[in-house]
Amino acid sequence: MGLIAAPAAAANTVPAARARHRALNPTDVSYCQAHEVSGHSRLLYVSGQVPADAAGHVPPDFRSQCRLAWANVEAQLKAAGMGFDDLVKVTVFLADRKWRQQNYEVRHEVLGARSPALTIVITGIYDEAWLLEIEAVAAA
Repeated sequence: MGLIAAPAAAANTVPAARARHRALNPTDVSYCQAHEVSGHSRLLYVSGQVPADAAGHVPPDFRSQCRLAWANVEAQLKAAGMGFDDLVKVTVFLADRKWRQQNYEVRHEVLGARSPALTIVITGIYDEAWLLEIEAVAAA
């Protein structure tokens, strides 16, 4: 028995979902309490990005490490045709809570008014030279 093809017009009767995401209950410290995602056709899960360049060099100070980790996140987003505007969730792992303020300042410098959902965890990091690691989820 052969397959019967559906009329071509029937395939076009379902309207395409409109991709969007929005911050819910944003705070004044550049993150939101929740981030709603709807109608997206692509999700990107970015593994923890560390503060090392392609040659494995790790800067000695926190601010430089933080900027480099964010640059590495941005490189992964760009590889998928996305950018910081597509971020919906970020998790930052800090080696010590003494880096909280500098982490906030650099995150705000990098993300500006963007406010993805955010979690910060104080934990031991895989390499003792790394003072942080950043993982992310983006939707487009």
